[in-house]
Amino acid sequence: MSSDLGGLTSNADTLVAMAVCGYVSTPSLRPGHYTHYPDGKGVILPGMFGVTYNASVGDRAFGWAGDHVEPGVSIAHPDEKSDMALHYLSCVGNEATVMSGLAKGAKGTVTGEHARLLVAFPDEVNDLLNIGDQIQIEALGRGISLNEFPQIEFKKTSPKLLNALRLTRAGNGALKLPVAIELPIEIMGSGAELNSEYVDQDLMSGDRALMADLGIDQMRLGDIIAIRHADHHFGRSYREGAVSIAICIHGDSIMTGHGPGIMTLMSCAAGGIEFEIDPTANISNYFRIGAAK
Repeated sequence: MSSDLGGLTSNADTLVAMAVCGYVSTPSLRPGHYTHYPDGKGVILPGMFGVTYNASVGDRAFGWAGDHVEPGVSIAHPDEKSDMALHYLSCVGNEATVMSGLAKGAKGTVTGEHARLLVAFPDEVNDLLNIGDQIQIEALGRGISLNEFPQIEFKKTSPKLLNALRLTRAGNGALKLPVAIELPIEIMGSGAELNSEYVDQDLMSGDRALMADLGIDQMRLGDIIAIRHADHHFGRSYREGAVSIAICIHGDSIMTGHGPGIMTLMSCAAGGIEFEIDPTANISNYFRIGAAK
Protein backbone atom coordinates (compact mmCIF):
# COMPACT_ATOMS: atom_id res chain seq x y z
CA MET A 1 0.00 0.00 0.00
CA SER A 2 1.15 3.60 -0.55
CA SER A 3 -1.37 5.78 1.33
CA ASP A 4 0.41 9.06 2.29
CA LEU A 5 3.92 7.82 1.50
CA GLY A 6 4.60 10.17 -1.38
CA GLY A 7 4.53 7.44 -4.01
CA LEU A 8 6.53 4.99 -1.88
CA THR A 9 5.07 1.63 -0.93
CA SER A 10 5.21 -0.37 2.29
CA ASN A 11 4.41 -3.90 3.40
CA ALA A 12 1.67 -2.64 5.75
CA ASP A 13 -0.89 -5.09 4.36
CA THR A 14 1.27 -8.01 5.57
CA LEU A 15 1.63 -6.83 9.17
CA VAL A 16 0.03 -8.73 12.04
CA ALA A 17 -2.24 -6.77 14.41
CA MET A 18 -2.39 -8.14 17.97
CA ALA A 19 -3.89 -7.10 21.29
CA VAL A 20 -1.47 -6.42 24.15
CA CYS A 21 -2.33 -4.75 27.42
CA GLY A 22 -0.91 -2.96 30.42
CA TYR A 23 -2.17 -1.19 33.50
CA VAL A 24 -1.82 2.43 34.54
CA SER A 25 1.26 2.35 36.76
CA THR A 26 1.85 4.18 40.00
CA PRO A 27 4.90 6.38 40.62
CA SER A 28 7.35 4.61 42.91
CA LEU A 29 10.33 5.74 44.97
CA ARG A 30 12.77 3.87 47.17
CA PRO A 31 13.19 5.19 50.73
CA GLY A 32 15.83 7.90 50.78
CA HIS A 33 15.97 7.93 46.99
CA TYR A 34 17.92 11.01 45.92
CA THR A 35 18.79 12.00 42.36
CA HIS A 36 22.14 13.77 42.21
CA TYR A 37 23.28 16.76 40.24
CA PRO A 38 26.79 16.51 38.76
CA ASP A 39 28.09 18.52 41.74
CA GLY A 40 26.67 15.94 44.15
CA LYS A 41 23.62 17.85 45.37
CA GLY A 42 20.84 15.36 46.05
CA VAL A 43 17.15 16.06 45.38
CA ILE A 44 13.90 14.11 45.21
CA LEU A 45 11.95 14.86 42.04
CA PRO A 46 8.86 13.45 40.31
CA GLY A 47 9.03 12.18 36.78
CA MET A 48 8.40 8.58 35.84
CA PHE A 49 5.25 6.43 35.88
CA GLY A 50 1.62 7.17 36.64
CA VAL A 51 -0.60 9.80 35.04
CA THR A 52 1.17 13.09 34.30
CA TYR A 53 -1.52 15.74 33.96
CA ASN A 54 0.47 18.74 32.76
CA ALA A 55 3.17 17.30 30.47
CA SER A 56 2.23 15.99 27.03
CA VAL A 57 3.79 15.44 23.63
CA GLY A 58 4.28 18.88 22.10
CA ASP A 59 5.38 20.35 25.44
CA ARG A 60 8.96 21.26 26.30
CA ALA A 61 11.51 18.55 27.07
CA PHE A 62 13.63 20.92 29.21
CA GLY A 63 12.70 23.14 32.13
CA TRP A 64 10.55 20.86 34.29
CA ALA A 65 11.11 20.59 38.05
CA GLY A 66 11.32 16.85 37.49
CA ASP A 67 13.61 14.10 36.24
CA HIS A 68 12.93 11.93 33.17
CA VAL A 69 9.37 13.29 33.02
CA GLU A 70 7.13 10.91 31.04
CA PRO A 71 4.33 12.66 29.15
CA GLY A 72 0.76 11.45 29.51
CA VAL A 73 -0.02 7.99 30.88
CA SER A 74 2.57 5.33 31.71
CA ILE A 75 1.44 1.70 31.61
CA ALA A 76 3.06 -1.64 32.39
CA HIS A 77 2.13 -5.30 32.86
CA PRO A 78 2.99 -7.07 36.14
CA ASP A 79 4.00 -10.28 34.31
CA GLU A 80 7.52 -9.79 32.96
CA LYS A 81 7.01 -11.70 29.70
CA SER A 82 3.71 -9.93 29.01
CA ASP A 83 5.41 -6.61 29.77
CA MET A 84 8.12 -7.42 27.23
CA ALA A 85 5.43 -8.12 24.62
CA LEU A 86 3.88 -4.75 25.47
CA HIS A 87 7.23 -3.06 24.89
CA TYR A 88 8.43 -4.95 21.83
CA LEU A 89 5.16 -5.19 19.89
CA SER A 90 3.63 -1.75 20.51
CA CYS A 91 4.52 1.02 18.06
CA VAL A 92 4.17 4.80 18.00
CA GLY A 93 0.74 5.66 16.63
CA ASN A 94 -1.00 2.48 17.81
CA GLU A 95 -4.51 2.92 19.21
CA ALA A 96 -5.03 2.44 22.93
CA THR A 97 -8.40 1.71 24.56
CA VAL A 98 -9.29 2.04 28.24
CA MET A 99 -10.85 -1.30 29.24
CA SER A 100 -11.86 -0.61 32.85
CA GLY A 101 -12.76 2.15 35.28
CA LEU A 102 -14.50 5.50 34.87
CA ALA A 103 -12.91 6.17 31.47
CA LYS A 104 -13.79 2.76 29.99
CA GLY A 105 -14.03 2.92 26.18
CA ALA A 106 -11.88 6.06 25.79
CA LYS A 107 -9.28 6.06 23.02
CA GLY A 108 -5.68 7.19 23.08
CA THR A 109 -2.43 6.92 21.11
CA VAL A 110 0.91 5.26 21.89
CA THR A 111 3.62 7.95 21.86
CA GLY A 112 6.69 5.93 22.80
CA GLU A 113 8.26 3.79 25.49
CA HIS A 114 10.58 4.39 28.40
CA ALA A 115 10.60 2.29 31.55
CA ARG A 116 6.88 2.08 30.80
CA LEU A 117 4.84 2.26 27.61
CA LEU A 118 3.63 5.85 27.09
CA VAL A 119 0.11 6.67 25.94
CA ALA A 120 -1.56 10.03 25.24
CA PHE A 121 -5.22 10.53 26.13
CA PRO A 122 -7.27 13.74 26.07
CA ASP A 123 -7.16 15.72 29.33
CA GLU A 124 -10.74 14.81 30.18
CA VAL A 125 -9.81 11.11 29.98
CA ASN A 126 -6.72 11.60 32.17
CA ASP A 127 -8.97 13.15 34.82
CA LEU A 128 -10.99 9.91 34.98
CA LEU A 129 -8.15 7.40 34.92
CA ASN A 130 -7.25 5.47 38.03
CA ILE A 131 -4.02 3.71 38.93
CA GLY A 132 -4.53 0.11 37.85
CA ASP A 133 -6.97 0.76 35.00
CA GLN A 134 -6.39 -1.67 32.12
CA ILE A 135 -5.27 -0.23 28.78
CA GLN A 136 -5.37 -2.43 25.67
CA ILE A 137 -3.19 -1.65 22.64
CA GLU A 138 -3.81 -2.76 19.08
CA ALA A 139 -0.14 -3.49 18.39
CA LEU A 140 0.66 -3.03 14.72
CA GLY A 141 3.93 -2.13 13.01
CA ARG A 142 6.52 -4.69 14.02
CA GLY A 143 8.23 -5.80 10.80
CA ILE A 144 7.23 -2.76 8.76
CA SER A 145 9.41 -1.78 5.81
CA LEU A 146 9.47 0.33 2.67
CA ASN A 147 9.68 -1.70 -0.50
CA GLU A 148 11.91 0.91 -2.18
CA PHE A 149 14.34 1.12 0.77
CA PRO A 150 15.05 -2.39 2.09
CA GLN A 151 18.33 -1.15 3.60
CA ILE A 152 16.44 1.06 6.09
CA GLU A 153 15.32 -0.72 9.24
CA PHE A 154 12.23 0.59 11.02
CA LYS A 155 11.57 0.20 14.73
CA LYS A 156 8.49 1.06 16.81
CA THR A 157 6.86 2.58 13.72
CA SER A 158 3.18 1.96 13.00
CA PRO A 159 1.66 2.40 9.54
CA LYS A 160 -0.09 5.48 10.98
CA LEU A 161 3.25 7.04 11.93
CA LEU A 162 4.91 6.00 8.66
CA ASN A 163 2.14 7.77 6.75
CA ALA A 164 2.53 10.88 8.91
CA LEU A 165 6.30 11.35 8.60
CA ARG A 166 6.06 13.19 5.24
CA LEU A 167 8.49 10.83 3.53
CA THR A 168 9.76 11.65 0.04
CA ARG A 169 12.50 10.46 -2.27
CA ALA A 170 15.43 12.90 -2.47
CA GLY A 171 17.05 13.84 -5.76
CA ASN A 172 19.94 11.46 -5.06
CA GLY A 173 17.52 8.61 -4.41
CA ALA A 174 17.74 8.67 -0.61
CA LEU A 175 14.72 8.66 1.68
CA LYS A 176 14.05 12.18 2.95
CA LEU A 177 11.91 13.51 5.78
CA PRO A 178 11.55 16.59 7.99
CA VAL A 179 12.92 16.50 11.55
CA ALA A 180 12.55 19.08 14.30
CA ILE A 181 16.18 18.99 15.36
CA GLU A 182 19.53 17.30 14.71
CA LEU A 183 21.50 15.94 17.66
CA PRO A 184 25.29 15.51 17.41
CA ILE A 185 26.30 11.94 18.23
CA GLU A 186 28.98 13.26 20.58
CA ILE A 187 26.33 14.13 23.19
CA MET A 188 24.50 10.78 23.10
CA GLY A 189 24.84 8.99 26.43
CA SER A 190 22.99 6.51 28.63
CA GLY A 191 21.19 3.83 26.62
CA ALA A 192 24.00 3.13 24.16
CA GLU A 193 24.40 -0.16 26.00
CA LEU A 194 20.76 -1.20 25.46
CA ASN A 195 19.03 -3.16 22.72
CA SER A 196 17.78 -0.49 20.32
CA GLU A 197 14.44 -2.31 20.09
CA TYR A 198 13.85 -1.55 23.77
CA VAL A 199 13.49 1.71 25.67
CA ASP A 200 15.60 4.74 24.69
CA GLN A 201 18.90 6.59 24.72
CA ASP A 202 19.46 9.83 26.67
CA LEU A 203 21.37 12.76 25.30
CA MET A 204 23.86 14.21 27.80
CA SER A 205 22.48 17.61 28.77
CA GLY A 206 24.84 18.55 31.60
CA ASP A 207 26.61 21.24 29.55
CA ARG A 208 23.77 23.79 29.64
CA ALA A 209 25.69 26.38 27.63
CA LEU A 210 26.18 23.87 24.82
CA MET A 211 22.47 22.94 24.92
CA ALA A 212 21.60 26.62 24.45
CA ASP A 213 24.24 27.21 21.75
CA LEU A 214 22.93 24.28 19.69
CA GLY A 215 19.27 25.11 20.35
CA ILE A 216 18.76 21.69 21.89
CA ASP A 217 17.19 23.24 24.99
CA GLN A 218 14.21 24.09 22.75
CA MET A 219 13.50 20.43 21.99
CA ARG A 220 9.95 19.23 22.65
CA LEU A 221 8.47 15.94 23.73
CA GLY A 222 7.32 14.17 20.58
CA ASP A 223 9.88 15.84 18.30
CA ILE A 224 11.21 13.78 15.40
CA ILE A 225 15.01 14.02 15.56
CA ALA A 226 18.01 12.93 13.48
CA ILE A 227 21.50 11.76 14.45
CA ARG A 228 24.31 11.42 11.90
CA HIS A 229 26.90 8.64 12.25
CA ALA A 230 24.55 6.71 14.56
CA ASP A 231 23.84 3.07 13.71
CA HIS A 232 20.83 1.81 15.69
CA HIS A 233 20.37 -1.59 14.06
CA PHE A 234 21.31 -3.80 17.02
CA GLY A 235 22.36 -1.27 19.66
CA ARG A 236 23.28 2.40 19.47
CA SER A 237 26.80 2.78 18.15
CA TYR A 238 29.00 5.08 16.07
CA ARG A 239 29.26 4.26 12.38
CA GLU A 240 30.63 6.78 9.89
CA GLY A 241 27.94 7.75 7.37
CA ALA A 242 25.05 6.07 9.16
CA VAL A 243 21.89 8.03 9.99
CA SER A 244 19.23 7.24 12.57
CA ILE A 245 15.86 8.90 13.08
CA ALA A 246 14.24 8.91 16.52
CA ILE A 247 11.55 10.56 18.64
CA CYS A 248 11.93 12.46 21.93
CA ILE A 249 9.93 10.47 24.46
CA HIS A 250 10.81 11.85 27.92
CA GLY A 251 12.04 15.01 29.56
CA ASP A 252 15.41 16.22 30.79
CA SER A 253 17.45 14.76 33.64
CA ILE A 254 19.90 16.25 36.12
CA MET A 255 21.89 13.01 36.28
CA THR A 256 25.38 12.86 34.79
CA GLY A 257 25.23 11.14 31.40
CA HIS A 258 21.47 11.61 31.13
CA GLY A 259 19.00 14.07 29.61
CA PRO A 260 15.93 13.96 27.38
CA GLY A 261 15.45 10.49 25.89
CA ILE A 262 15.11 9.52 22.25
CA MET A 263 13.59 6.28 20.95
CA THR A 264 14.75 4.85 17.62
CA LEU A 265 12.34 4.87 14.66
CA MET A 266 14.61 4.04 11.71
CA SER A 267 18.28 3.46 10.95
CA CYS A 268 20.44 3.09 7.87
CA ALA A 269 24.06 2.02 8.18
CA ALA A 270 25.35 3.62 4.96
CA GLY A 271 23.57 6.70 3.65
CA GLY A 272 20.03 6.19 2.49
CA ILE A 273 18.42 8.78 4.79
CA GLU A 274 18.43 12.54 4.38
CA PHE A 275 16.55 15.13 6.42
CA GLU A 276 15.68 18.80 6.60
CA ILE A 277 14.93 20.86 9.71
CA ASP A 278 11.26 21.69 10.27
CA PRO A 279 10.17 22.70 13.81
CA THR A 280 6.67 21.32 13.16
CA ALA A 281 7.97 17.73 12.88
CA ASN A 282 6.34 16.58 16.10
CA ILE A 283 3.73 13.88 16.64
CA SER A 284 1.51 16.36 18.50
CA ASN A 285 1.00 17.94 15.09
CA TYR A 286 0.89 14.69 13.14
CA PHE A 287 -1.67 13.02 15.40
CA ARG A 288 -3.41 16.13 16.77
CA ILE A 289 -2.79 15.15 20.37
CA GLY A 290 -1.37 16.92 23.39
CA ALA A 291 -0.07 20.46 23.10
CA ALA A 292 -0.20 20.66 19.30
CA LYS A 293 1.69 23.68 17.99
